[in-house]
Amino acid sequence: MPELTRRRSIDAREECWHVYYGGVLAGTILIRSGNPHDEDPWEWHCGFYPGCHPGEHQNGTAASFEEAGADFEDAWQVFFGETNRG
Repeated sequence: MPELTRRRSIDAREECWHVYYGGVLAGTILIRSGNPHDEDPWEWHCGFYPGCHPGEHQNGTAASFEEAGADFEDAWQVFFGETNRG
């Protein structure tokens, strides 16, 4: 089974990491810009687009890159389990 890997996007204006499952883009982890300073600075998105059914795609915010990565991996385990039951 392929592992999740992260590659930093060189095209993004702000810090952005693409998360791949094998060679397929499975989501992103990025720094949020323009949000108030008292809110989480990181955001993550998990799921394939196109390819997900409504409600399968998950996302959230986090206080740190490490927390966003851990939250993404937790969401991936749920997403991956759901799509393999299909």
